[in-house]
Amino acid sequence: MTHMLGHFGRRLAYKVRRKLAPKTIKLNGITLTADLQDVPKGIRKQLYQKNYESQEFLLVREALMPADRVLEVGAGIGFIGIACARICGQDNILSYEPNPAMKPVIEKNYALNGMRPNLRSKVLATAPGEVEFFFDEEVLSSSLIDRKHGCATRVAADAISEVIENYKPSALVMDVEGAEIDLLRSCNLRKINKIIIEMHPHVVGADKIEDLCGFLDESGFSIVRRIGKSYYFSR
Repeated sequence: MTHMLGHFGRRLAYKVRRKLAPKTIKLNGITLTADLQDVPKGIRKQLYQKNYESQEFLLVREALMPADRVLEVGAGIGFIGIACARICGQDNILSYEPNPAMKPVIEKNYALNGMRPNLRSKVLATAPGEVEFFFDEEVLSSSLIDRKHGCATRVAADAISEVIENYKPSALVMDVEGAEIDLLRSCNLRKINKIIIEMHPHVVGADKIEDLCGFLDESGFSIVRRIGKSYYFSR
């Protein structure tokens, strides 16, 4: 009965927010823009439902410590990056987001929380230069992998191996819509202690996710916790 009442309450709250259409939403203490001039309808719906990137948020909060140095691969609208910055400090997180439309949104969300992002508007790939990137109008499915959601554009790329070598992160936070399979295999993970990652079996296949988990196990990582498609690996 309590569960049903809770579900009803959440649905009612969502309907109220949808009716009132607030321009900002506070999610786990973080203020985010919900203005349709900034975010597409799909993301606004998740913000109004208070479930946007909820699994990754829980794992980041569990995994990170103030001494960590974070490389975020796929910043989205900046929510997870802000959560990381609140734990580790804004100077200890470097974020990559290749979608140029997200840059002002990320900057706005950081500013709403009294911070500024350390943001590179590039894609992280297996090699530097330019790569083909597939932009989705709804943002959520933009990827190095063609998911048939949008058109291809050439974008500037940094090599993840070089960024890890130079930036020296202790933690990786990754949401790259299937590109995790190749990215994690292409870099030296010896000085990485924690990986928080959203897997995408519906994009690459469950067998490749299983193979990647095996690769990380051989590299000294164990699964600490899994919530849905989000994993927290640690040494």
